[in-house]
Amino acid sequence: MTGLRPAPARVVLRGRTVVPGVVTGEVLVSPETISGWGGIDPATGTITEARHPLAGVCFTGRILVFPGAKGSSGWSGFFQTTRLLGTAPIGMVFAVTTTKAALGAVVTRVPALADLDDDPVAVLRTGDRVRLDATAGVVELLARTEEEQ
Repeated sequence: MTGLRPAPARVVLRGRTVVPGVVTGEVLVSPETISGWGGIDPATGTITEARHPLAGVCFTGRILVFPGAKGSSGWSGFFQTTRLLGTAPIGMVFAVTTTKAALGAVVTRVPALADLDDDPVAVLRTGDRVRLDATAGVVELLARTEEEQ
């Protein structure tokens, strides 16, 4: 089991609001872009893309941190389905704004932030606890996972 410890130093990332809102929770960091259409199972909130490093990992109830979206415009439809089925992430932070990722965040209706002043994929680790205040454009690290990634 992974333990949490207070963040060693204050880590705050600032970015651009995509969908306003505030949420606190555990981070799931994807080192690669995610394919929505065919890359996730909306019924379970699991990444299913065979060659993805997080294949088989569930994002439900977590703040999904990822570089961006890839694939077709079906990306947003699959993420909207996660909202309808109750399997969506509780927030999204993506490094680069793309129309797919932005529309996916909007239809998922979760707080979302993009275009941060530092790469969230490099700064945050899976298991970290953060406060995502997308209204103010801030992600704050509250506790660092003890497990080395």
